[in-house]
Amino acid sequence: MALDIDFVRGQFPAFAEPTLQGQAFFENAGGSYTCKPVIDRLMRYYTQRKVQPYAPYEASTLAGAEMDEARQRLAAILGVDTDEVSFGPSTTQNTYVLAQAFRQFLSPGEAIIVTNQDHEANTGPWRRLAEEGIEVREWKIDPATGHLDPADLETLLDENVRLVCFPHCSNVVGEINPVTEITALCHAAGAFVCVDGVSYAPHGLPNVGELGPDIYLFSAYKTYGPHQGIMVIRRALGEILPNQAHYFNGDVLYKRFTPAGPDHAQVAASAGMADYIDALCDHHGGPTEDAAARAGFVHDLMRDHEVKLLQPLLDELKDRNDLRLIGPSDAAVRAPTVAVAVNRSGAGLAEELAGQGIMAGGGAFYAVRALSAMGVDPEPGVLRMSFT
Repeated sequence: MALDIDFVRGQFPAFAEPTLQGQAFFENAGGSYTCKPVIDRLMRYYTQRKVQPYAPYEASTLAGAEMDEARQRLAAILGVDTDEVSFGPSTTQNTYVLAQAFRQFLSPGEAIIVTNQDHEANTGPWRRLAEEGIEVREWKIDPATGHLDPADLETLLDENVRLVCFPHCSNVVGEINPVTEITALCHAAGAFVCVDGVSYAPHGLPNVGELGPDIYLFSAYKTYGPHQGIMVIRRALGEILPNQAHYFNGDVLYKRFTPAGPDHAQVAASAGMADYIDALCDHHGGPTEDAAARAGFVHDLMRDHEVKLLQPLLDELKDRNDLRLIGPSDAAVRAPTVAVAVNRSGAGLAEELAGQGIMAGGGAFYAVRALSAMGVDPEPGVLRMSFT
């Protein structure tokens, strides 16, 4: 079944906003517009429930119930237990907190593996563990293609490696990494796995339970929601890492790695992302039961539509001799996050495109290591065109 794009557009108030008419939004990788169910829930919370949650009076009870609903429904979509989902102010902040837990957990001489394909949020905090005597090994991309080869990872894995961190897909390369295959390699070697899903999740929330990593992180403001970071920490790892929150919250898995109190309204509003997925599933005649199966149906609808839209763009770019397409030219193996390098400023090109009604971005996008490894100067950077 084809995605009903008119129905999709009807779920986003931005498409009816007069100030946005005549423009095409190609900067989803920097953040998406928000769907109406999230906006409605946020408005309701701020007007009816903006009190300290979980107290016995009705406004507070309802506030807590809406926060619980968001966690329960998103966990079901992601194929994990409810208390394995945590909220934080951003994915960068969530990763930093997790790195502090591993700083206490690991011993000098033990090793972690990071990539140079990552957004800095999923590599910088982990690299700093070298200050504690932890060996940091780098899984390097192919400098010509940006590809991460699992065979290269195998040469880095041994009994000293305790953690492997890599992206589901890069925010400049776009190629979708085989998470299940990589996770199996790491687990066989006795290592935990942390996957940055920020650049993949906008194209369909994944079934993390089936993929298998121990940690999966993404940003709700790129999946049509509020500005929150969402992280899955599977129980086997979450219960052995040192508590990073108040000592009296140490026995609650979803609180252990959120040292600051969550943004109550934004957590509650995140249930609107589940509302949106449910609406898409029902409208297109998808499964009637099992939240993960319903989300998987929507994931496939979205991916199929994106592939059809993306391939003509890649075909137009791949053979030009005045630019370099970063990442693969096959839409089926990448996300619609398309970076091109030219001999001028990416930001300057984005400014010119803005005059043509195309909202895109230019720069290094916190992927300085990836661009540098591919011989692209991060200072002029790249032009990035991304959509969902």
